[in-house]
Amino acid sequence: MLGFLKQPVVVAAEINVNLVALTVMGLVNRLWALSYPRAVVFDEVYYGQFVSLYMKRIFFVDDSGPPFGHMLLAFGGYLGGFDGNFLWNRIGAEYSMNVPVWSLRLLPALTGALCVPLAYQILVELHFSHCAAFGAALLILFENSLITQSRLMLLESVLIFFILLAILSYLKFYNLQKCSPFTAGWWFWLLLTGVACSCAVGVKYMGLFTYMLLLAIAGVHSWHLIGDQTLSNVSVLCHLLARGIALVVVPVAMYLSFFYVHLTLLYRSGPHDQIMTSAFQASLEGGLARITQGQPLEVAYGSQITLRNVLGKPVPCWLHSHKNTYPIRYENGRGSSHQQQVTCYPFKDVNNWWIVKDPGMQQLVVSNPPRPVRHGHIVQLVHGITTRYLNTHDVAAPLSPHSQEISCYVDYNISMPAQNLWRVEIVNRESDTDVWKTILSEVRFVHVNTSAVLKLSGASLPEWGYRQLEIIGEKLSKGYHQSMLWNVEEHRYGKSQEQKEREVELHSPTQADISKNLSFMARFTELQWKILTLKNEDTEHKYSSSPLDWITMDTNIAYWFHPISGAQIHLIGNVLTWASANVATLVYVCLFLWYLLRRRRKICDIPEDAWRLWVSAGGLCVGGWAVNYLPFFMMEKTLFLYHYLPALTFQILLIPVVLQHLTDHLCRSQLPKNAFSALMVAWFSSVYLVYRTFSPLTYGEPTLSAAELRALRWKDSWDILIRKH
Repeated sequence: MLGFLKQPVVVAAEINVNLVALTVMGLVNRLWALSYPRAVVFDEVYYGQFVSLYMKRIFFVDDSGPPFGHMLLAFGGYLGGFDGNFLWNRIGAEYSMNVPVWSLRLLPALTGALCVPLAYQILVELHFSHCAAFGAALLILFENSLITQSRLMLLESVLIFFILLAILSYLKFYNLQKCSPFTAGWWFWLLLTGVACSCAVGVKYMGLFTYMLLLAIAGVHSWHLIGDQTLSNVSVLCHLLARGIALVVVPVAMYLSFFYVHLTLLYRSGPHDQIMTSAFQASLEGGLARITQGQPLEVAYGSQITLRNVLGKPVPCWLHSHKNTYPIRYENGRGSSHQQQVTCYPFKDVNNWWIVKDPGMQQLVVSNPPRPVRHGHIVQLVHGITTRYLNTHDVAAPLSPHSQEISCYVDYNISMPAQNLWRVEIVNRESDTDVWKTILSEVRFVHVNTSAVLKLSGASLPEWGYRQLEIIGEKLSKGYHQSMLWNVEEHRYGKSQEQKEREVELHSPTQADISKNLSFMARFTELQWKILTLKNEDTEHKYSSSPLDWITMDTNIAYWFHPISGAQIHLIGNVLTWASANVATLVYVCLFLWYLLRRRRKICDIPEDAWRLWVSAGGLCVGGWAVNYLPFFMMEKTLFLYHYLPALTFQILLIPVVLQHLTDHLCRSQLPKNAFSALMVAWFSSVYLVYRTFSPLTYGEPTLSAAELRALRWKDSWDILIRKH
C-alpha cells in the first residue's frame, strides 16, 4: 500500500520568464514611491469624498456611474485603516496622518501594473509572436499617461484592467473551443469573461462599450457555430445556452450584486438623501427615517400630512402655503385671484402641513376607528396653520398662463365661490379599492370642478413669492408625469379640533405606529434611475477638451503642483507612442481595404490563415479603439483627456500587430527584414527615451527648473506650469 513512497513526488511547472519579468517591471513602474505626493491630486478630491462616505456608511449618489469602482477604492482605504475623517475640498491639500495614502492608491496601481502582462498574453492568444507580444507589453509599460493615471486614486486603470481581462478571457475561451469545449478550463475562461465584463461596466459605464464589442464578436462566432454541420442540434443548443448564461446572465447578476453590497454598506442617511423618494429615505437609518419611523401607514380623514412632489426637480419640495396672497396684478398686467399663495417649498416647514378633510363633515380630527381614504375618494385639503382650503378656479397661473392658478381660498364676498373638492387617484395602486398609504402611495389630485391636476411647474416665483416653486392646475392632462404625483412623507393622526391646540400639534414630532421598508429591487431601480438621469450642471473646466484634441494629444491636464518647489504631475502621454498608434491605425485600415478589394477580384496577396489573423486582430484592436472613442462625439458632458485612455490602449495593442504583419508579408527578403528590425530597435529606444524625458511630470519628481519645464513644452497647446520668481 505504501509503495508510492518509494519514489519522490515531483511537481513540474512551466514558467514564462517573459511574463514574470513584465509583471515585476509593471509593479516597480507603478508602485515606486506611490505615496508621493502626499497631497490631494486632481480627481482624488472627487473620489476621496465617496471613500470617506463608505467608511462612515453614509448613503450617496454619484451620477458618473455604478458603485463598484468606488467600492474598490474604499476597500483600499479599509485595508489601510482609514476612518473617513478628511475634508476633501481642495486639490493640493496635504493629507493628514490618518489618511493611508499608499493603501488608497494601491488597487489602481496594482491593476495598472497587471495591464502590462495582460497586453502580452492578449497578443500571444491572438497567435502573434512572443516578440510582438513583448513589444506590446513594453509600450503599455512605458506609456506615461497610463502610469500617471494608475498611480493615483482614480478609476481609469481599474477600468482598463477589467477590459483587458475580459478580452484575454474570451480569447482563451475561444482558443479552447476548437480543441476542448465544455472542459473545466473552457468554463473558467467563459465565466471569467462575463465576470470581467460586469466588473468593467461596474467601474464605469464606459466599460459597456467593450462589453458590447465582445457580445458582437461572440454573436459572430455563435453564428458560425450554428452553421457547423459537425455539431448536433443538442450540442449547438448547449453552446448557445452556455454563452447566454456566461455573457448575459452572469454579468447582470454581478451588476445587481454591486448595488446590493453598495446599499448594504451605506445604510445611514446623508446629504444626498433629498434627491431620493420618501420611501427610499425612510429605508435609511437616521434622517427622514428618524422622523417617519412607525408613523401611521393608512391616510384617514382627519390625517395631518406633508405632501412631497415625486419628481424632485429642480429640487425636492413639499406642497406649501403661507398667509401672503397673489398680487392683484402681475408685472405683465395680468390679474390674479388675490387668493392665498400655494407653492412648493424645498425645506421642511410647519407651513407644509395639510389636513385631509371629509367634505361631508366639519371635524378635522381622525375618528375612532379611523376612516381610511381610498382611491377615487373626494377630499378637501385644509392648510394646517391658516385653515384655508386648497382651491383652484378658472384663473391663469402666475408664470404658466395656460394653466390654472392654485390657491388657498379667501372669501372676499365676491362672485367667486370656493372650488375645493379634489379626487384622490392612487397611480401605483394594485386595485381600485386601495387605501392611500404613507410614503408608499403615489397620488394624483384631480380637481372635481375643472378636472385640472395639481402639478409642480418647476418655475421659480418672483420676489412676492419668495422665489419658491410654482404650483399649477394642469388642464386636460394625460398620463402620469412625476411632476403631478405626490406622496405623503410625514403623517400623524390629528387629535385636536381647536385651532390653537392643532397648531401646537403640528409643531410636535410625528408619532410612531407602523414602519415599512423598500425591497432591494425597488431601491436598486430607483437608485439606478437616479444615476442615469441625475445630471450635474456641466461647467467649462480649464482642462476640459474635445475628442478631436485627444488623437494628437493637443491637450494635457495639470494634476498637481507643489506651491514651493514647483514639482508637478501632468497627464501627458508618450508622444512617440501616440503618434505611432495613429500611424498603425491608418496603415491597418488602408491595408485592410486594399486586401479586401483585391480579394474581391480573386487576388490573394497573403495566405488565408494570415488574412483571418489580420481580420480578427484588427477587428479586436481597431474595433476596441472605435467603440471606446467615437461615442464621445455624441456625449454632452465635460470631457477630459483621460477618457481616451481605454481607446488608446487598444491602439497600442495594434502597433505590434501591424509591425509583425509588415515584417512577415511585406519584407520579402532578408535584407529588408534586417533593416526593418534595426529600425524597430531604434524606435523602441526612442519610446523609452521619451518616457524617461517626461517621467518627472509623470512621477512628480525630480523637480525641474523653469528652463527644463519650457523644454518639455513640445506643443504650444500644452499647459506646463512655470513659477514666476
